[in-house]
Amino acid sequence: MSQKRFFQDQLYGFLPTDIDGLDMLIELALDIRWSWNHAADKIWKHLDPALWELTHNPWIVLQTVSRNQLERQLADPAFKRRIRELIAEREQEAIATTWFQQNHTHAPLTCVAYFSMEFMLTEALTIYSGGLGNVAGDQLKSASDLGVPVVGVGLLYQQGYFRQGLDQNGDQLAMFPYNEPGQLPLTPLRLPDGEWLRLKIDLPGYPVWLRTWQVQVGRARLYLLDSNDAANLPVHRGITSELYGDGIDTRIKQEIILGIGGWKLLRALGLKPEVCHINEGHTALVILERASDYMKEAGVSFEEALAVTRAGNHFTTHTTLSSSFDRFNAATIEQFLGSYARHDLGISLNRLMGLGRETAGNENEPFNMGYLAFRGCGAVNGVSRLHGEVSRRLFEPIFPRWPTPEVPVGSVTNGVHMPAWDSELADNLWTKTCGKERWKGTLDTLEQDICCLSDEALWQFRNQSRDKLVSFIRERWERQLNISGYPTEMVEMAKRVFNPKVLTLGFARRFVPYKRTNLLLHNPQRLIHLLTNEQRPVQLVVAGKAPPRDPAGKSLIRQWIQFIQQYHLYDHVIFLSDHDIFLTEQLVRGVDVWINTPRYPMEASGTSGMKVLVNGGINLSVLDGWWAEAYSPEVGWAIGDGKQYGDDVDQDATDANALYNLLEHEVIPEFYERNAADIPERWVKKMRRSMATLTPRFSSNRTVREYTEKYYLPMAERYLQRAANRGEQGIRIANVQAELNNRWYGLSFIDVKATAIANGYLFHASVFFNGIDPEKVCVEVFANEERGEEPVRVKMTGQPHEQYHEFSVEITTKRAVSDYTVRIVPAYENISVPLENNLILWQR
Repeated sequence: MSQKRFFQDQLYGFLPTDIDGLDMLIELALDIRWSWNHAADKIWKHLDPALWELTHNPWIVLQTVSRNQLERQLADPAFKRRIRELIAEREQEAIATTWFQQNHTHAPLTCVAYFSMEFMLTEALTIYSGGLGNVAGDQLKSASDLGVPVVGVGLLYQQGYFRQGLDQNGDQLAMFPYNEPGQLPLTPLRLPDGEWLRLKIDLPGYPVWLRTWQVQVGRARLYLLDSNDAANLPVHRGITSELYGDGIDTRIKQEIILGIGGWKLLRALGLKPEVCHINEGHTALVILERASDYMKEAGVSFEEALAVTRAGNHFTTHTTLSSSFDRFNAATIEQFLGSYARHDLGISLNRLMGLGRETAGNENEPFNMGYLAFRGCGAVNGVSRLHGEVSRRLFEPIFPRWPTPEVPVGSVTNGVHMPAWDSELADNLWTKTCGKERWKGTLDTLEQDICCLSDEALWQFRNQSRDKLVSFIRERWERQLNISGYPTEMVEMAKRVFNPKVLTLGFARRFVPYKRTNLLLHNPQRLIHLLTNEQRPVQLVVAGKAPPRDPAGKSLIRQWIQFIQQYHLYDHVIFLSDHDIFLTEQLVRGVDVWINTPRYPMEASGTSGMKVLVNGGINLSVLDGWWAEAYSPEVGWAIGDGKQYGDDVDQDATDANALYNLLEHEVIPEFYERNAADIPERWVKKMRRSMATLTPRFSSNRTVREYTEKYYLPMAERYLQRAANRGEQGIRIANVQAELNNRWYGLSFIDVKATAIANGYLFHASVFFNGIDPEKVCVEVFANEERGEEPVRVKMTGQPHEQYHEFSVEITTKRAVSDYTVRIVPAYENISVPLENNLILWQR
């Protein structure tokens, strides 16, 4: 047997690889570009229509279809010609000049490693739960489109997140089907001699072997690790069984595998990313392993290695609550990372714990992964403008004495991968109007292009989209009722529910209390009145999962099921079970209005409403997350006033009434008021404006370009500068840091005074430096932001004077002198302050 044939058999199992042309089908099936480029869908449907409709997984189709069927289809000249066209298109795509190549030809950035606990790429690869995975998957797809050199690093879960069933009482049932790797669109990573690449990491008492996998995502790749290796103890084989598995021990083991094992995998593959993108605190342990790796490479200490490597680490936080970060007590950290800290990092357990504590020396504090991420990264961002503000307050405790606006959290608002979420109808509309390559550049002309569409074209598109959704709902709900054991008459009724001409609302998300998923049920009679109006009826499709161990979330689902049953509203409200990427696709492509009702400001960003934009849907949402910066009356409807009211039940009542009023007085009338051509002119105007202005702004194309230019490129340069000459700059940074820490509390102001001058003030300050090099700090006049203006920071110039230094500066201003104060902050080696050094001294 030839070596090539041997590797094919190892890779593809029982596939009859001797059939001419099958290799091309394998190539197509194993590149999940098909999850957003649907050109090959008809190929898979032709091979096995039933299996394709059930799984939407080309790899399962190929694994399952008979040899006779493969031979018969591949003998058809038209079938084979279409496959060759698809292969040629894929090859052309691979060599085409991308946005990154056009705009950053000589950039020092060669690789970004994107670490995430979950990636939502396709329903064929169920390693995701919700929003976090959605962001990771969509950004990886856009990186492929744009040619940004990103690789993903995650875990392959044997069971993934749970699948949802509902019984007749509305109780959620959790099921954990096994993910058979051989039926997933991925391949094992193999060494040149054919050996499977397996990695060994140490957990208490025993080594753990990790299997490695690769998923092709267009130009990008996703690398996955799992612990289900036959060489492992049973307790270790199950570490990667379930996404967000139960128990503290399981969680920290997963994070060790992802962070420490993930970096080891990259190095085993010969990859050395300039930038590591840490998608939420779950992945923060890569900070330690990257520093450990650099310690060995450059022969430096942990502090010096961290000073070098953190410049290339980027942390994106998604939470709005400090309690949402993973926390581990000292005993757990000692058990799982104590030996690693001493032997691999050369630091004590106390030093390691200090990296994850608000106050390093407080032994009563647990280890917070969010704090580790902050202290190990060179840049941090929230996922919307509002979330940036929320995150600055969230992380304020680790920047004592610093004003909240200066807490170093930026923002990059999330976006979604529009080609993955648009329907075939939407794709045709946008292609005709804006061109086939519209999502691969800067999106500059999309707004102008889409505004040229006629009212007739847009309204026809919307009617066709709603019609397809209604057909899907009937089919899906019929199957759901059959599975749940409902009577035959109910199952038959499912074939006739909903009306393709009726205003259709969508509401689908995680069922957790802060999402206020029952806000629409606040006044059941009023909701019923809106839904069942004979002249202007409304229909609502609801979906979502509660966390499997969350009784409060399950209760919210039960309320919806029982509401529908009690009032027999099946013609107006349907709750579809097992909310996943496939169900989401169908909903966002067909609904007229997407509703979102989180408690302000708990929605960090939200992405579900972004997905309707490309499909002509309109948003009705609380002014939170992305909608706070997207909303205007021309593009949708807004609930609330952008103010925080805590858990005030009165606020729930106020927001519920606002929601009912918007539906009754604006949404419903605008949909049903038609001109002589039966077109709702006001509705279509809003629809067009939403599509034209919001779709480009909230595309992950924009998000990835923003990350690249705002963070990845400058961070790559800073990292390479610090790493040059075996970390020379990083060593200096660590030494200055140690010097400042030792001497800072002897630093003092001897005298500070301000003198009025024409149009401002002359400030003087006398400073005793306690042996600190004055070149390593900045003495500055500071004033807080006022009336929307940026804070004032003006550097003072100084000169030595006996035992102290004199500083002065003139400031032109109309503000009162009491607004200003003098302070001293670190300033050396171009570090980011206060992110990398949070020392500060204020004039008393």
